[in-house]
Amino acid sequence: MAISLTENAARQIKKQLEKRGKGVGLKLGVKKSGCSGFAYSIDYADDITATDKVFEQHGVKVITTAADLVVIDGIELDYCREGINEAFKFNNPNVTATCGCGESFAV
Repeated sequence: MAISLTENAARQIKKQLEKRGKGVGLKLGVKKSGCSGFAYSIDYADDITATDKVFEQHGVKVITTAADLVVIDGIELDYCREGINEAFKFNNPNVTATCGCGESFAV
């Protein structure tokens, strides 16, 4: 089971944590949402609990729960700029369908 980061994603996470002034990493998860079933959730992680799953790459920690890891196992988190837009991109090999608006996915 694994979560990976591109160098662009790691750079952006570091920048956001430095700007915030605290945090141990990025909390990545999923929530029930939308017409397809799940949506990604990202937040800062200020601590790591004994039940968290931690993945570190390029000097950045990504924290998730065992329950969420079932849905996002194998995901690659990227950070892309397209024109004036920039955002995290989730390359999840488990996705079987996405909704038309692109906000939710099914596994």
